[in-house]
Amino acid sequence: MRSFVLLLIFAVVSCTEHKDVNTLSTVNWDKRSVGFKIPDSLKAGKTYLSVYSQVYSQSEHTTHDLTATINMRNTSSTDTLYIIKAEYFNTVGKSIRNYAKKPIYIAPMESVAIVIDEHNKEGGTGGNFIFNWKISKLSSNPLFEGVFISTKGQQGLSFVTQGKVID
Repeated sequence: MRSFVLLLIFAVVSCTEHKDVNTLSTVNWDKRSVGFKIPDSLKAGKTYLSVYSQVYSQSEHTTHDLTATINMRNTSSTDTLYIIKAEYFNTVGKSIRNYAKKPIYIAPMESVAIVIDEHNKEGGTGGNFIFNWKISKLSSNPLFEGVFISTKGQQGLSFVTQGKVID
């Protein structure tokens, strides 16, 4: 009986969902918000990242839905990265969501992700993000990447995109 109870407890505990602090939902974004005015002396930049909620398959009438993991990486080993804006647009350029109601910080060498669920088709086949950020003038630029994946049965599809600094 005692073994059965322990097995039951183990089964329940192992089935609980794990929420990563470095995955940003609205709640976690608030936990990372900056509680002070970000200095004007920092270098400002803007990065474009292509994002795919869906990809075409066989014809323009068939698509596959994808889970998108949008990674924001601080490449500096000494300085904090500040994300001022993280706006998500769909295929026709309409703003879907601005994740940054307040600026957030990303610690040196830290990575933070935004996960867009596979069933969320808002972005379509040509969605994108625009990130506005600030760093120390001596820091290297941050890296923004998208990782896209879908699996059905024994078939899998995955690829990555990298952000491009724009004016």
